[in-house]
Amino acid sequence: MLQPNESSGERLLAYGGVQKLPFPKAEVFQRRGFAEPELCAQLMALIEAERRPSTLADANGDHYFRTSETCDLDAAHPAVQAMEAKLDALTGIDPAYGEPLQGQRYDVGQEFKAHTDYFAPDGEDWEKYCSVAGQRTWTCMVYLNDVEAGGATRFKVLKKSFQPEAGKLLAWNNRRPDGEVNPNTLHHGMKVRKGLKYVLTKWYREKPWGWE
Repeated sequence: MLQPNESSGERLLAYGGVQKLPFPKAEVFQRRGFAEPELCAQLMALIEAERRPSTLADANGDHYFRTSETCDLDAAHPAVQAMEAKLDALTGIDPAYGEPLQGQRYDVGQEFKAHTDYFAPDGEDWEKYCSVAGQRTWTCMVYLNDVEAGGATRFKVLKKSFQPEAGKLLAWNNRRPDGEVNPNTLHHGMKVRKGLKYVLTKWYREKPWGWE
């Protein structure tokens, strides 16, 4: 039986329409049509209205490493609540273990260079970001629109790129079967070449979120 802070491949596949991708080095899943067009449109409008420059947990000296914009979505908004409910139903993870839903916007030329979603245990901000809720476990990402050109999410080690497609979900386990972090989840939000890219990200933790 799964713990309230955990999901599994079996749980995700039981949602319906979910595909497990054939990567021996990481657990990655996709589900087309996860979010309906009206919900995507509402969430894009929220991101557009509240976006701010994105930041990094561990600054690495590269000021062009993450050039997108970010939106901390209002948990009280009906569209945000609707998406949260869909993600809860997909993963089966108790909502207490989830970070607040975050939106990102990429304009032409903007990107997020190759990174992992988990925090480096030896990183300078490990204590700041993991002292309360622990390490990140699962990532769920939802593309909100089709992008005219560019903007793929590239998993370099897995040799796979995912093109933005309105309503499509990607989900992956940031750990290996032994529970240690999985560097094979390294991924790159590639530069948008034409148009805009809107995406949502939901991260889950080992412990209840606990931050205000």
